[in-house]
Amino acid sequence: MEIKNARILITGGATGMGYEMAKMFKEKGAEVLICGRTDKTVQEAAKELSILGFTADVANEKDVDSLFKFIEEKWNGLDVLINNAGIGYFSELVSTTTEDFTRVWDINVKGAFMVGREAAKIFVRQDKGNIINIGSTASLYGFANGSAYVASKFALKGMTECWRAELRKHNVRVMQINPSEVVTDFGEKSGYGSDKNGKKLTASEIAHVALSMLAMDDVGFITDATVWATNP
Repeated sequence: MEIKNARILITGGATGMGYEMAKMFKEKGAEVLICGRTDKTVQEAAKELSILGFTADVANEKDVDSLFKFIEEKWNGLDVLINNAGIGYFSELVSTTTEDFTRVWDINVKGAFMVGREAAKIFVRQDKGNIINIGSTASLYGFANGSAYVASKFALKGMTECWRAELRKHNVRVMQINPSEVVTDFGEKSGYGSDKNGKKLTASEIAHVALSMLAMDDVGFITDATVWATNP
């Protein structure tokens, strides 16, 4: 697809990988809208990048409805959804509470579902569109202390495959990026931490992958891309 003038929504776009993707797409001439839960963070990022910002919690259906009402009023359509909003939680199975598990599911699964559903309505109407779900290598295999997070990312992968099967007949490309550990604030916020040794992936590598996937001619698409650091 042509990146210039493309209308791109990035959830969780005010920080980390979302911010870097917004920056890269803006530099390529796209119209970009980011959303996030914290108004101050969203507005500061939008101002820094000279893009649109909208405060919304993707786990809240009314917020999602308001977000897409804004999109329709502003753009009367959409070309790309990047489902990037997500949280992490890492704890031993015996220490993970139902509340912890549900909190991760609400954003990583239910939130992605609701945003994806509303974007799909536009894409079906247009008979074209693109969805990139930001997964994780945690959507490919599990690990110790990952019950809540891994379960949410496996669920995201399942939704990606369902949407792909449903939407191909409408010329909608549904893709997923599975990064290995990326050095952003995500790790620290989730309690996982991160060894900033200069050899691990950064947000810019993931933004590069998203741009590359979308830039392919619409006749084809890359279904999934897993990204590793070469020698972390």
